[in-house]
Amino acid sequence: MSDASSTSEDDIPDHLVAHFTSRIGHNSADLIEGETGSWEIVIGMEVHAQVISESKLFSGASTEFGGAPNSHVSLVDAAMPGMLPVLNIAAVRQAVRTGLGLEAQINLRSVFDRKNYFYPDLPQGYQISQFSDPIVGEGRVTVDLADGESFEVGIVRIHLEQDAGKSIHDRHPTRTYIDLNRSGVALMEIVSKPDIRSGEEAAAYLAKLRSILRYLGTCDGNMQEGSMRADVNVSVRRPGEDLGTRCEIKNVNSLRSVREAVDYEARRQIEILEEGGEIDQETRLFDADRGETRSMRSKEEAHDYRYFPDPDLLPVEIDQAFVDEIKASLPELPDAKAQRFAADFGLNAYDAGVLVAERETSEFYEAVVDPDGAKRDPKIAANWLTGDFFRRLNADDLEIADSPVSAAQLGGLLDLIADGTISGKIAKDVFDEMFDTGKDAGDIVEAKGLKQISDSGEISAIVDQIIADNPDQADEYRGGNAKVAGWFTGQVMKATQGKANPQLVNELLKRKLGG
Repeated sequence: MSDASSTSEDDIPDHLVAHFTSRIGHNSADLIEGETGSWEIVIGMEVHAQVISESKLFSGASTEFGGAPNSHVSLVDAAMPGMLPVLNIAAVRQAVRTGLGLEAQINLRSVFDRKNYFYPDLPQGYQISQFSDPIVGEGRVTVDLADGESFEVGIVRIHLEQDAGKSIHDRHPTRTYIDLNRSGVALMEIVSKPDIRSGEEAAAYLAKLRSILRYLGTCDGNMQEGSMRADVNVSVRRPGEDLGTRCEIKNVNSLRSVREAVDYEARRQIEILEEGGEIDQETRLFDADRGETRSMRSKEEAHDYRYFPDPDLLPVEIDQAFVDEIKASLPELPDAKAQRFAADFGLNAYDAGVLVAERETSEFYEAVVDPDGAKRDPKIAANWLTGDFFRRLNADDLEIADSPVSAAQLGGLLDLIADGTISGKIAKDVFDEMFDTGKDAGDIVEAKGLKQISDSGEISAIVDQIIADNPDQADEYRGGNAKVAGWFTGQVMKATQGKANPQLVNELLKRKLGG
């Protein structure tokens, strides 16, 4: 195959290579200026997503993360003589579910192949994967960027395969230790078209894909634990020219690393080309500490793996009824939910996108804003959730499921603001105490006497006193300096320990100072 590919055609049979059509056109903002002119980055990605299932792809061994080394290993996983693989139907179901979530073609017949290569943590000497007949065909992902723009990434295929084990090199100065707990775990390899044009776009694509898989419940997306890893294929070219020679950056395990790896690798290739050199097609690793890629090995091609159908496994044949049953069980996915949030709650595209990025966040938001049909102000709820609530989750390093403040409790706090019981300023202090103690807002407000003062007579007397004590400032306001009104408001709030109703304070000040 030609080196002028920017995604992993080495694992794609010849009759599918035609699907690797590059995204037409480019945004000038995505171009990189070199010493000799503009360059365009072309990126395709292979994402390895660990299937959520209780057992491995071809054995009954546990898939639980974090067990003692080699404690989740069956005789099949260890490649003991005479052991035969038995396909886990749950993994097939999850792959089909993922394909449907990505609007992809589901192939009713697929074949498992042996991909032959030798490595210490691959005890069989081959990996059971899929080559010419994958379980899922072409699909697409719509990716949203921070500036409000969006673009589409084509999916070439999704195939099922078993994971390898893990080689551990830092336990002994001269020995490598092998942990086979991961060996045989079911993976979905999601192969994209080369439709990505920058490190930012690559990270955004991976984030969107991760979000969809988590909504579907087919992969937990935990990149720190290795259950989602990306191989990023990067090449550069002059705008409008043929695709350049690619380099594959292997096993990138965070959104930040994807972005940084692409940016570094593109610059590296441009520098070589502008100096008259050529790009070697190779596999590289990303060093997150140094922020650079380094060579790992020359890039293998499909023929190097000597693929052939696994003789121990029959072709996988499913019927349309099986696919339709799974399709009927799909949840509302992020794009559809964002559109509904915009329509039902009047949210802008940015707020809706933030709230639906994680399924747990969207469900929490709906429980706050629309409990039993009694709608609270959607924009205020969104501001609290993405502001103070996220701030405390991040500060305390908590997931939303572990929050000490429930959706009902946050809704209760918003109710106290809406009915004038407390001010927005006091509410922030109350929220922090709720987060620290788990107490309800009403109990904290009652115990600490934080109820807002909305008695116009009481506030009027305080305003009169402050105006009388500060005649120079009053004259300055009456002379046309409207900014002094804010100073008076601050003095009233200080005198009432922040409990005065701000709207009432401003109305009284305007009336009294205006006189």
